[in-house]
Amino acid sequence: MDMELLEKAAETVFERLVLTRAKCVLILGSGWSDVAEAFELVREIPYQDIPGLGRAGVVGHAGRLRHCRINGDDILIFQGRRHWYEGAGWNPVALPAYIAARAGVETALITNAAGGISTELAPGDLMMITDHINAMGVNPLIGGHEEIWGARFPDQSRVYDPALQDRMREAAAASGTDLKEGVYIATSGPTYETPAEVKAYRLLGADAVGMSTVPEAMLANAASIKVAAVSCITNYAAGVSPEPLGHAEVIETTRQAMPVMSKMIHEFVSLITA
Repeated sequence: MDMELLEKAAETVFERLVLTRAKCVLILGSGWSDVAEAFELVREIPYQDIPGLGRAGVVGHAGRLRHCRINGDDILIFQGRRHWYEGAGWNPVALPAYIAARAGVETALITNAAGGISTELAPGDLMMITDHINAMGVNPLIGGHEEIWGARFPDQSRVYDPALQDRMREAAAASGTDLKEGVYIATSGPTYETPAEVKAYRLLGADAVGMSTVPEAMLANAASIKVAAVSCITNYAAGVSPEPLGHAEVIETTRQAMPVMSKMIHEFVSLITA
């Protein structure tokens, strides 16, 4: 990671958003961008104006950083993410976690679209991530150690904070959401998984699979930010269904699930900022 570039990005964001502190950060994945509309907008900045971040490269990612407000608290909402598979290195992937850490953020909520491995999951379901498996073959913390990321060898016993999981369950109950729970496995992408790989992931204990979230969760956890994460199950993983996989299905499923997603996430953020 280029720490000078990350710091330049943080300074740009704080100047453009007229903000130096925030209560929490939301990193919204594929198809989740419209969740930001549930919050009071103060200011926003397009990703391409943030050094090192750059224009969102995947359909379903709006590519804007929003400064919003709820219950009198300032929050940051990244409408979309950059992915490792885009080939731009770790800087754009790490930027949301770095900016959050510099802003003194206490809580990070990370969302994604994922393929369902467990037979208990169906397209349209929301799954709270209780743990993860890193099958990407890489780690964003490789390289020289920087103090902002905490200890050189971060503990990952509880990457996903138990207390935040309780708040998410409360938010699901209050919003009438049938929230599932499970383990998320991240691959590097951009190819979808083969049926044999999905079978192996199931044996490893994974319930859903995707191409993101784990790097941001590891970085936020290393920086002592409490993490919660939710997947929208947009399709059955390869081999679970005979249908071929495609990104259009991901976007359509999240579009249909948006009212539920938006209501639960707003309730969750209300609980942690009350």
